[in-house]
Amino acid sequence: MRHFPSAIAISFVLAAGSWAAPAAAQEAPAAEEGGLGDIVVTAQRREESLQDVPVAVSVLAGDTLGAITSTGSDVRVLAGRVPSLNIESSFGRTFPRFYIRGLGNTDFDLNASQPVSLVYDDVVLENPILKGFPIFDLDRVEVLRGPQGTLFGRNTPAGIVKFDTVKPGKTGGYARVSYGRYGTSQVEVAAGAADDNGFSVRLSGIYQHRNDWVDNIATTDKNDLGGYDDIAARLQLQYENGPFTGRVTGQVRVYDGSAIIFRANTQLPGSNKLVGLGGAGTEFERDKVWQDGINFQKLNTYNVGLNLEYDFGPVTAYSITSYWNGNFRSRGDIDGGFGAVFLPESGPGLIPFQAQSQDNVPSLDQFTQEFRVASNNSGGLGYQFGAFYFDEKLDISSFEFGGPTDATPSAIAIQRQDSEAYGIFGSVNYEFDNGFKLQAGARYNHDTRDFVASRPVETRPDFVVNPNTPVPPQAAKVKGKLLTWDASATYEASDAVTLYARVARGYRAPSVQGRLTFSRVISTADQEETMSYEAGIKTAFLDNRVRFNLTGYYFDTKDLQLTAVGGTSNVASLLNVDAKGHGIEAELQAAPAKGLTFSVGGAWNIAEIDDANAFVAGCGSATPCTVLDPPRAGSPGIFSIDGNQLPQSPKWTLNATAGYEIPVGAGAIYAFTDWYYRSKVQFFLYRSVEFSDDKLIEGGVRVGYKTDRFDIAGFVRNITGDESPTGGIDFNNLTSYVNEPRIYGIEAGFKF
Repeated sequence: MRHFPSAIAISFVLAAGSWAAPAAAQEAPAAEEGGLGDIVVTAQRREESLQDVPVAVSVLAGDTLGAITSTGSDVRVLAGRVPSLNIESSFGRTFPRFYIRGLGNTDFDLNASQPVSLVYDDVVLENPILKGFPIFDLDRVEVLRGPQGTLFGRNTPAGIVKFDTVKPGKTGGYARVSYGRYGTSQVEVAAGAADDNGFSVRLSGIYQHRNDWVDNIATTDKNDLGGYDDIAARLQLQYENGPFTGRVTGQVRVYDGSAIIFRANTQLPGSNKLVGLGGAGTEFERDKVWQDGINFQKLNTYNVGLNLEYDFGPVTAYSITSYWNGNFRSRGDIDGGFGAVFLPESGPGLIPFQAQSQDNVPSLDQFTQEFRVASNNSGGLGYQFGAFYFDEKLDISSFEFGGPTDATPSAIAIQRQDSEAYGIFGSVNYEFDNGFKLQAGARYNHDTRDFVASRPVETRPDFVVNPNTPVPPQAAKVKGKLLTWDASATYEASDAVTLYARVARGYRAPSVQGRLTFSRVISTADQEETMSYEAGIKTAFLDNRVRFNLTGYYFDTKDLQLTAVGGTSNVASLLNVDAKGHGIEAELQAAPAKGLTFSVGGAWNIAEIDDANAFVAGCGSATPCTVLDPPRAGSPGIFSIDGNQLPQSPKWTLNATAGYEIPVGAGAIYAFTDWYYRSKVQFFLYRSVEFSDDKLIEGGVRVGYKTDRFDIAGFVRNITGDESPTGGIDFNNLTSYVNEPRIYGIEAGFKF
């Protein structure tokens, strides 16, 4: 198998020239000589070459990561940058929803479970409000596709998105400052210091800002919505003494800004094309809305962690302890418009009734502990084993308001959820001298979730909730347990070609849903089980100037957990269905000439519901949407979703980057571009004409001059000005929310 010095871990760069924050990882010599260099990943909890790992994994780091995150972007900017990954949100920057190979969850509730796990420095971030932690001072982002239940545990049947920060150990740092359209500004800094006694420290932080830039024509003010201030910081203290390494980490995030902006009747009945505030025949303007509600969002998250590592020679022992705390408040104008049909005026378009809601997380506490032992040998028999514990306590409050500016709720619903899980896992592999490697692992998962919900306050009229009474406390308890496992075979046919095959069983813990602002009952979903099969080829040739990886996969999911949201009854209700999927993923990177690099990646994904007993309500009775699915006999408004592609799951995605640099003086002039395309997506479990988007095409360009220490560049994001809805609200009118606007500006960077 491929071997490389332990100190080498390349920052994966698929564009020449673009300056990015320095990372602990450095380019291998091959990259310096014009090739691509090796890519080191930790997809299996140890450093390995990307080309040797029997997992479909993609990496974002270096220039590519630096370019797409230089404009006040949040974690959603990673969508489509690698094959089969989609990210969207109905909360904006604070609650991202991840999808891999079509598997995800469109649930907007603040205890929603997702089949894609986000892992930050080997710590799972379970609750949605933790998953939007800003991207800064990162070594790399790895996207692992397919079940990862052995080494990473529960709730990973679709895969994981893994963030690895730059660690202490060196003296130096960097600063990046950018300014662009709508006052979009970003300041990112990191600085480290180390002494000869083994002590080191690294402090890093980011400040992101955008002015309010969306004009609400219902007010006399100019530019009322769309702005934010997002601040995050990380402090790491490390001590190394021979075989021992200990690191304490503290992190904080403070967000204050707009919630996502819902837009009433951006589609006309029978069409999914965006229209303006004037309806038919008017041009959509993303910087204008017509709303009468209140909009705000505030989020605070805090983290402290302790990582201990001791190298005993044959093995290394690890202890990873982490505690996260958070609180959250978000209010928005859900109907996306002004007034209602029964009031003197309303618009734009049909506003059947007013809808304003607020969701709070008064308190979130997550504690995790992992102990792990891993062998240190690079050949022969290798192994890892360990234990994991997870404890979460979550409070949620939801409010409905009778009027758009009311301060006193007409309904209050509260939830309390206590979750506990533990896992015991092990993995072994054996590397033969002929380039053949076998690997197998298993994990026992045990989960419990205690849930209580109620609606203590209910003063709304009967036409909203019937019967019009409070809901006393209701309790539910779900338990799940399963042995997940994986087995793989890897064969290095030559230095240039590696073949692999993998089979894996994934698991998602059972879920509870109790959003009682409009419902009177709690719903539960059984545990989800996925069998996945994949095979692929990984190649590197022409003196490592070209790399091509190809994967084919098939999965069969029993009791896939889905959430029927909105619709006729305007409730969020869990259901289990069966689903199947298959697809092909390909990635090509090349450095054909000095200073020139490019990459192309793509995926074809079929992820369909395969359940004749799967039915959901269509859009609300007041919403004039065109449902394309067959109705259930004798049940008006209820439709079969058997055979539907899963929501937010495009069948085709394509991503590409290209970069070129020309030496000038002590540095180089460079240009870099990156592009993302996705095909049609549906927003809900049922298919409709209106709640869908035919395609999205977004691109970025960066041009600048750099030296070893300085970089100055101009940039444009969403250069084509693509206007695409990315989700909708279906219980009132044809409400949607849209992608980010075109942003252009300048950036300066300095390394020290």
